[in-house]
This record gives sequence, structure tokens and C-alpha cells, in this order.
Amino acid sequence: MAWTNIILQGALLGGLYALFAAGLSLMFGVMRLVNIAHGDLIVLAAYCALMVVQATGVHPLLSLVAVVPLMFALGYALQRGLLNFTLGHEILPPLLVTFGLSVIIQNALLEGFSADSRRLQAGALETASLRLGDQLAIGWLPAIVFLAAAVIIALLEVLLYRTPLGRAFRATSDDADTAQLYGVGIRHVFALATALALAVASVAGVLLAIRTNFDPSIGPARLLYAFEAVIIGGLGSLWGTLAGGVILGVAQSVGGALDPGWDILAGHLAFLLVLVIRPRGLFPKLVD
Repeated sequence: MAWTNIILQGALLGGLYALFAAGLSLMFGVMRLVNIAHGDLIVLAAYCALMVVQATGVHPLLSLVAVVPLMFALGYALQRGLLNFTLGHEILPPLLVTFGLSVIIQNALLEGFSADSRRLQAGALETASLRLGDQLAIGWLPAIVFLAAAVIIALLEVLLYRTPLGRAFRATSDDADTAQLYGVGIRHVFALATALALAVASVAGVLLAIRTNFDPSIGPARLLYAFEAVIIGGLGSLWGTLAGGVILGVAQSVGGALDPGWDILAGHLAFLLVLVIRPRGLFPKLVD
């Protein structure tokens, strides 16, 4: 029963990693852009939620009402005003620009909020749990995080394959030049993709801030978890991203149970193992 609980808690942790990864996967899928600042934008969303909670006194989950539209608008403006000018046949310019953006965000947060660790207090939700037996229980907060990841990924799948905007995303992903000839405004489409990615990242940031402590320096580690989840699941597969997050979370939980110093290492080893066995990931989407 103890190992069952460890695996279950790891799977629930994987839901948070899938939220980290979903926006990164969307941006790469539509624009072939690896956003080095993705983790720092997640942390930025956490600090936005902190400011909303401090200013209004609302429950941290209700801060999503303000944070999600704010990050959506930021994503649109960021892509339209900056990142669109870096896209092309060369992969280096967007990497360099997003790396610079990462440095700017980290230092701005450090200047504005100091290096002190913060956390959003969610009251009884943090400790509430559902007992499934004498030795097995599921925390409501981890369950909400996992459910949020599954619902958001399901909605993104519907958006991509059942809506005109989704067709525009897939068309520009396949061949941006041809899509533009058919009247698709690729700069607008790219900006909407980034806006959606940051909206998803904002949900991840708020839930991260409730679940654990955060500070301006943790963005790169969130980016690494997101990247590993995307690669494990397979490029282009959103449901694969969820599976990748779960595998990463379970690996970390099992490693931590074997030795407290092995939790992060075990996740990296799981990523390396999948990369060696299946370089394209477990569930790559080869065709639309």
C-alpha cells in the first residue's frame, strides 16, 4: 500500500508538470519556437497572483480571474511586438531573445520582490484529503491540479482539431508561407498561440504558488521539467505531454522514496532512459 500511495502522489504531481509543459508544447508545435523564458513566465504569473491576493484578499484560486486574462494579453503583446521579428529559418535568434527575456524577468522579480521565498495560502484546501482506505488518501489540491491539467489539455485538443483557429494553427505549423497565401494572418495566429500558451502557464503558476514555495530564481527548473515532460510524451502530442508529466512525477516520487536525495535525479534518469529508447518520445504525433 505504501508504494501505491507513492506512485499515486507522483502521478498527481505529474499533473502540475503537464501544466508547465502544455504551453511550451503549444508554442513549439505552432511556431517551432523553444521559449527559454517559459519557466520564468510561470513564476511571473505566480507573482501576479500574489499581488492580486494581497490587493483584494480573494482566495488564490479566484486570482485566476485576473491573472489568466493578464497573461493572455502579455503573451499576445510579447509575440506580436517582439518574438515575431525573431522567427525565420534560423533557430538561434528566438533562443537568444527568449534567454534575454528570462534574465530580464528574473532580475525584475528580484528587484521588485527580493529573493525571499513566497507562497499563496489556500487555507483548508492545502490539507484537505479524500481517504480511499486506511493507508491511502488523495489530497484535494493535488487532485484539483491534475484535473485542471486534464481539462485544459482536453480543451486545447478540441481547439486544435474542432475549430477554425485550430485549423489555422495546424496550417501555419505545417507550412506558414502557404497558409499566408491562403489568407491566414500568421503574425496574428502566432500571437494567439503564445497568448494561449501563457494563459495555460498562468494556471500552472497560480497552482504552483499554492502548492509550494516560489522565488524569482526557480523559473529555469520549471522550464526543465516542462521540457522533459514534452520530450517524454512526444513532440506534438498534448495527451503525450500529460503522460510525460505523470512519468516524470512518478519517477521523482519513487526516487525520493528510495533516497531523499534521488527525487530530482530519478526524474532526469527517466527522461534520459526514454530519450535513449524512444528518441521521438512515447507518443509522438507524426501526422495531423
